Amino acid sequence: RANDRELNLSYKYSVSTGVDYSFQTNVYMMCVCVYVDNAIKTSKYNIFTFLPLNLFEQFQRLANAYFLFLLCLQSIPEVSSLPWYTTVVPLVLVLSMTMAKDGSDDMVSSTSTNYSIKTALFLILLSSSSRETNLKVKQALTVTGKLEDSVEKLANFNGEVRCEPPNNRLDKFTGTLTLKGETYSLDNERILLRGCTLRNTQWCFGLVIFGGPDTKLMQNCGRTTFKRTSIDRLMNVLVLSIFGFLMIMCLILAIGNGIWEYQEGSKFAAFLPKGVNAPFSAFLTFWSYVIILNTVVPISLYVSVEIIRLGNSFYINWDRKMYYPKNDTPAEARTTTLNEELGQIKYIFSDKTGTLTQNVMTFNKCSINGKAYGETSFNTHWSQSVDFSWNNLADPKFCFHDNSLVEVVREGNPEVQAFFRLLSLCHTVMPEEKKEGELYYQAQSPDEGALVTAARNFGFVFRSRTPESITVVEMGELVTYELLAVLDFNNVRKRMSVIVRSPEGKLTLYCKGADTIIFERLNPSCSNLTEFAGEGLRTLALAYKDIDPEYMEDWKLRHHVANTAMDEREEKLDALYEEIEKGLLLLGSTAVEDKLQDGVPQTIEQLSKADIKIWVLTGDKQETAENIGYSCNMLREEMNEVFIVSAFALEKDMEIELLRTACMCQTVICCRVTPLQKAQVVELVKKYKQAVTLAIGDGANDVSMIKAAHIGVGISGQEGMQAVLSSDYSFAQFRYLQRLLLVHGRWSYLRMCKFLRYFFYKNFTFTFVHFWYGFFCGFSAQTVFDEWFITLFNLVYTALPVLSLSLFDQDVNDWWSFQYPQLYTPGQLNQYFSKRAFVYTVLHSGYSSLVLFFIPWAAMYDTVRDDGKEIVDYQSFALLAQTCLLIAVSIQLGLDTHYWTAMNQFFLWGSLSVYFAVIFTMYSNGMFLTLTSSFPFIGTARNSLNQPNVWLTMLLTSVLCVLPVVAYRFLRILLWPTINDKVRGRGYKVRQDKVLPPTPRRVQARRTSTRRSGYAFSHAQGYGDLVTSGKFLRRTPKSRPALFSQTDSPLAQTQPQFYRTISEREEPPLSP
Repeated sequence: RANDRELNLSYKYSVSTGVDYSFQTNVYMMCVCVYVDNAIKTSKYNIFTFLPLNLFEQFQRLANAYFLFLLCLQSIPEVSSLPWYTTVVPLVLVLSMTMAKDGSDDMVSSTSTNYSIKTALFLILLSSSSRETNLKVKQALTVTGKLEDSVEKLANFNGEVRCEPPNNRLDKFTGTLTLKGETYSLDNERILLRGCTLRNTQWCFGLVIFGGPDTKLMQNCGRTTFKRTSIDRLMNVLVLSIFGFLMIMCLILAIGNGIWEYQEGSKFAAFLPKGVNAPFSAFLTFWSYVIILNTVVPISLYVSVEIIRLGNSFYINWDRKMYYPKNDTPAEARTTTLNEELGQIKYIFSDKTGTLTQNVMTFNKCSINGKAYGETSFNTHWSQSVDFSWNNLADPKFCFHDNSLVEVVREGNPEVQAFFRLLSLCHTVMPEEKKEGELYYQAQSPDEGALVTAARNFGFVFRSRTPESITVVEMGELVTYELLAVLDFNNVRKRMSVIVRSPEGKLTLYCKGADTIIFERLNPSCSNLTEFAGEGLRTLALAYKDIDPEYMEDWKLRHHVANTAMDEREEKLDALYEEIEKGLLLLGSTAVEDKLQDGVPQTIEQLSKADIKIWVLTGDKQETAENIGYSCNMLREEMNEVFIVSAFALEKDMEIELLRTACMCQTVICCRVTPLQKAQVVELVKKYKQAVTLAIGDGANDVSMIKAAHIGVGISGQEGMQAVLSSDYSFAQFRYLQRLLLVHGRWSYLRMCKFLRYFFYKNFTFTFVHFWYGFFCGFSAQTVFDEWFITLFNLVYTALPVLSLSLFDQDVNDWWSFQYPQLYTPGQLNQYFSKRAFVYTVLHSGYSSLVLFFIPWAAMYDTVRDDGKEIVDYQSFALLAQTCLLIAVSIQLGLDTHYWTAMNQFFLWGSLSVYFAVIFTMYSNGMFLTLTSSFPFIGTARNSLNQPNVWLTMLLTSVLCVLPVVAYRFLRILLWPTINDKVRGRGYKVRQDKVLPPTPRRVQARRTSTRRSGYAFSHAQGYGDLVTSGKFLRRTPKSRPALFSQTDSPLAQTQPQFYRTISEREEPPLSP
């Protein structure tokens, strides 16, 4: 009831921007649902809630909440021994930086999402100007398409739509349109989702089905699950441990205060107004030391970690060696939280088609009536290409190497001609003829395009189609077939069929699909399928059957009923398809070759040397998958046994045995696996092996696997952007994976581990000095350092040097990383940072703090100046201790740095310079006179730093702090060198040459198998009905300008990038 105003006005609906009210209310009513509001809110904040809501979220983090608690403690005079700014300044800085990042992210995401929502709703397409030339067609029903762009016809439109309730299924829609007593099926091809862009379309009319939170967009907007790295999980454990350790230190000092007050405090009782209460004093001291020792809890740790990750993500985006100029595709880090995890990968799960291979299909061989024709690409060098000059409509780019097939076609062999007739009719390809005789095929899968092109060159040219017919030029004669039905492809059926009526009136069903599926529906067998698969080719079986006209009429009636059913539509259609696709006669089989991408064998060889296990998960036949394994260097002839297990082993009672068996193998190839089973394999390894996993793929069937792994990598190839949009990292070629892991991943992991070790070292050293001082100040919670030094230590004096270490450091350059892939293995074993490494860092800090406290204390004890005046005062000792601390941690940073840059030098020496400039300024007379209470250290810097014994003390403490470190590293390199030490010293010698192995020779061994298995046909469901529209297949007579002008990327202006092995380059110097 599209125009029943009185009925529509009886419902209260909100009106969406740019959508006609009558259509909107009509569709809501027809869905038999009542909706109150269609407003969508995708932003987390608004101008009023941003500050309180963001602060609430930030204080849910343990470290931030802890420092807020400290700030409250500092407001209690009896507890606090530090001024408020020592806590407020770092807390405000951390909160502000995080707030700016959260606000920026929310603004960007909400702006783009809201724009998309306003410009495209969930519509039923009624009529449009579309004349699509691409197979990804969205088209209206023929009956509503007759409305065209006439507003008068649209106003008189009176129909009823019944559809399913709102849900999150993006690939499915069930509904019916009742118009003039007739019922028509509505499915996903009639629906425009949010964000859909219509091309070759000047206008369209539609009905709004779902709005607001009921759109499929919002139904899918659940909470995003963030992937966390193993270092993140370890840091959470360590932070909790640090809290416990802090409480223990505070308890020890509080007990010491109680004992001291009990034994010594009575001597000072006369000066106290209320006398001495040892237990209460200990209680207050406990909380005072919680404030003083707060530096052991890393408030700035998480902010620093995010900065480091962001910087390392930029390195990936800027890497020109991972840029693919052919497609103008750079590498992209789509997340900034997983970079260091790239340096710990143990298992890689890879798709085959489009990931290891190019996904550019070539028709190489076929079997017709038991005879094989054609040659594979590695044998074509010795044979001449077939001459197709006799065919005026042949594709000049098509190559085939077997003249005998052309001869039998031209001789009129009925079996051979029926074979190519099937290829020219059974498909969903869209033809486009820009000029007379120049045909272009738009196929939704490379396989279909290759098969239709093969039929075209052998004399069966698919020329045009309408909703009711297919026109083919058969050996120069124009023949039009009536198209009665398209039995579409899906992942369960693994086949597609068409039913056509020839000009002679003969009804025929043509079917193509997986050999396992086709053979279940016929009696003969084809002996060449196993042979083709053994050569790495993608096989497909072809069959047909003649249909009785009376049976066809009855079947069509039942098909219409099933196609318009609201419940179990797919199940009813599948049952009808199963019924008619029985008793088929085999015509033959096709073999399509998908060549490997450049550099795949070398990349797999490199990753294997890095002790990374590579599992290939594919839906191909067993023989195809096995042969690709040999081509990729995953399988070798010296391997005595090759075990290839069916995907049925993923059942619950067999999964443990499957994993145990697989882990004992050098190579694992899982064939005939579905997208769900790919994810199950990944989850199986994650669950029981406790190893870091990476999944890489290029198509929509790889999305579940990519999301299941710790790291998901998408390849932007021929299968669209689904895998890329679901991934954490993306690039254009599989070979870039070795640079992502062996260079960027290893560097990111190494830098993060160095940062954490140094961060904890300097903070624990800083805190332990306070701890030792407590035993010499009567446990009074007095600070050993100047209050401004405490405030600026982490924010100014040590912040930038450690960030420069974490952003620029390299143990070896990228050339050596490729030359010695074994450098990657320490990350897999967590050797650079673990609980043990943390304990060692704490012990190292304990030793350094003892030196930094007791050496200055001993040097200042009973010491006088050159003029005889005493220098033993608290302020002079504080200045000496803090200066020794800063110099010692700066020297330690220098020892940890392997790769010195101008930025490292500037930040390190600049921070020390800033320190001395600050203390001379803050300890000056002017600052004291301006704010006496805030700057009490008047003249301390001038009086102390002009004494030789002060500088000698700094030298002594620095030497004693670094001496054990230097001695240990010297002995380790001398007696127990690691792989890093050997490579850096150029003393490491491998058994083989110091070059990457050459590309392996193609072994033309055919691994035969008597068991039939799945096929590798990259088809998709839902395109059969799209070819049955009416005038929508005609091209628009009017030309229009392009929506976007194509411009070359600046990177594309550079010289093209060529892949080459490391041996082609001269050995560079060790330092990058």
